[in-house]
Amino acid sequence: MSARNLILPALALGAGLLAMSAFTVREYDRVVMFRLGEIVRTDFAPGLHFKLPLIHSIRRYDGRLLSLDAPPERYLTSEKKNVIVDAFIKWRIADVSLYHRSTRGDERAAAARLSQIIKDGMKNQLSSRTIQDAVTGARGEMMDAVRAAANTEAAKLGIEVVDVRIKRIDLPSEVSDSVYRRMEKERATVAKAFRSRGEEQAKKITADAERQREEILANAYAEAQAIRGEGDAEAARLYAEAYGKDRDFFEFYRSLEAYGKSFTSKDDVLVLQPDSEFFRYFGSPAGSGKR
Repeated sequence: MSARNLILPALALGAGLLAMSAFTVREYDRVVMFRLGEIVRTDFAPGLHFKLPLIHSIRRYDGRLLSLDAPPERYLTSEKKNVIVDAFIKWRIADVSLYHRSTRGDERAAAARLSQIIKDGMKNQLSSRTIQDAVTGARGEMMDAVRAAANTEAAKLGIEVVDVRIKRIDLPSEVSDSVYRRMEKERATVAKAFRSRGEEQAKKITADAERQREEILANAYAEAQAIRGEGDAEAARLYAEAYGKDRDFFEFYRSLEAYGKSFTSKDDVLVLQPDSEFFRYFGSPAGSGKR
């Protein structure tokens, strides 16, 4: 076999060994190097690294911040009341060697153990606090305590708990229904009180408006009567003045008015003596005629 024929296989073998020997580490990778199954190194910086083929092997883990959405759990408060808490956890790998040994690198197993740690910490905190503490300003203090306690246990798994947050706190359905009914009753009582005060104010406003109406009508009636009295007085004065100027014409005019008011219909009947004073102007405009 010629030397040229040996060079090509040698180059291919070298390229294969180089490919099996070289590996890259990204910024967020956590890499464990094994030598025949035993951990020999974990402190790899980002970049290109080498290993011995067939002797060394590597395993990568995600070193970024991970989220765990814990399932809602029921807890008992210091008031002996049940609450359902829905929380989430932010965590990451702190010690990749310990993480591999404790969880065999299984993220689901790590999440399950971490979830139980958080559950125990939440139970301890809520058992010494009231519902009001859990939903008001004391919630932050409670979460800090849960995170600190969780980190003590999570450190044994090579995990760091960065944050624990409560998404929502609910009462069990049987309790919340009772609370809603009580709240509805309280709101109905408040609404009834507002309605009663509104009706009372409406009655006061209506009574005041009626009083003002009566006052206005009374004042208007009094003013109308005064004006009517002045008109009647003026009319009487004018009648008296006219009577004084021509007494006969005045009596004749008043008699015509009396005739007009008495005979408003052709069916009117008036039973009087023909020679009565009422008919004095029927026979003569001067009032001297008799029938």
